[in-house]
Amino acid sequence: MIERNEENYRIESQLAQIGSVHEPKTGAINFPIYQATAFRHPRLGQSTGFDYIRTKSPTRSVLEEAAAGLEQGDAGFACSSGMAALQTLFAMFGQGDHLIVSLDLYGGTYRLLERIMSRFGVTASYVDTNDFDALESVRTPRTKAVFIETPTNPLMMITDIEKVASWAKVHGILTIVDNTLLTPFFQRPIELGADIVVHSATKYLGGHNDVLAGLIVTKGKQLSEEIAFLHNSIGAVLSPSDSYQLMRGMKTLALRMERHQYNAIRIANWLLEHPAIDTVYYPALEQHPGYEIQRRQSTGNTGIFSFRLKNAAYVEPILRHLKLIAFAESLGGVESLMTYPAVQTHADIPQEIRDQIGVDDRLLRFSVGIEHVEDLIADLEQAIQAARVEVEDKGHE
Repeated sequence: MIERNEENYRIESQLAQIGSVHEPKTGAINFPIYQATAFRHPRLGQSTGFDYIRTKSPTRSVLEEAAAGLEQGDAGFACSSGMAALQTLFAMFGQGDHLIVSLDLYGGTYRLLERIMSRFGVTASYVDTNDFDALESVRTPRTKAVFIETPTNPLMMITDIEKVASWAKVHGILTIVDNTLLTPFFQRPIELGADIVVHSATKYLGGHNDVLAGLIVTKGKQLSEEIAFLHNSIGAVLSPSDSYQLMRGMKTLALRMERHQYNAIRIANWLLEHPAIDTVYYPALEQHPGYEIQRRQSTGNTGIFSFRLKNAAYVEPILRHLKLIAFAESLGGVESLMTYPAVQTHADIPQEIRDQIGVDDRLLRFSVGIEHVEDLIADLEQAIQAARVEVEDKGHE
């Protein structure tokens, strides 16, 4: 028999102990990978609790229980990707249902809503979720949920989760929060009133750019049962080996998030003073419009931010001259990555919306890794300087 420790430990201890169980027969510290797809029934009408891998598997169950505990929810669901997690959630909605969604939104989420969910009659309105007049103006009798990214990707807009969740409850609307960028180590939306939390676990939770996964955490028995039905029926579940890999990454989440935050704050402040930089979007900076909300509802800051160059001509040579920092999509891993949102992560967002929110041809997004901060600054400095020299030389031709 495997016994789990139910002590109310702090989150750092909970993370380090994910998958660590008291198993008297072997004394194994880490939970094993059960690759079985089917499980023997003791007799007709009896079950060990595991029947078929799509419905439930031992390794995935340990991960899901850990996720629910970290987010202070009632049930967790591990999916084959962040987008699979969103598809599972959005399957709650059908013909005529309406969603209110963060204006500054990850392009993949926008694509899922506009090009796939629209086929099933689900509509969405995109607004600044801190603007209650805007929320009210788009709310209809068929509005079923408000979907919030906070911070948003890539412009790091902050939403007051508690206020929006309170507003939503008055109107019988679910509050869903994408907590990918802060993780439960820095922010726990369910404690602030959210009904559902979703993660692209590929990012900070996995943390090493080596596993594709998504997580859903729900609050409430009825909602948990509904997502369990959809999770099993759709079948976009996480494999045992990927479940183990994700748990392994999550064990060091506390250490990594502290370092991501430290590096990001140092670099963001350095960029603020750089003559080639126009604007830095990072909620840890006092001049950020969401600074006070972020301080109130979170215990720290993410390791990702965006910055706008003064000259769009700098973009290509900066990306080409980076050495330590990789020009690559994704975020949240130990390695630093830089992305050009307008043509990569947000290419599916219509031009008029990108222009409205500021995802333009001068914006770069930086996922700050855990390398030495002075090495990262030096790499940025040499890349920016090389770009300025190139652009200036072309101007003299």
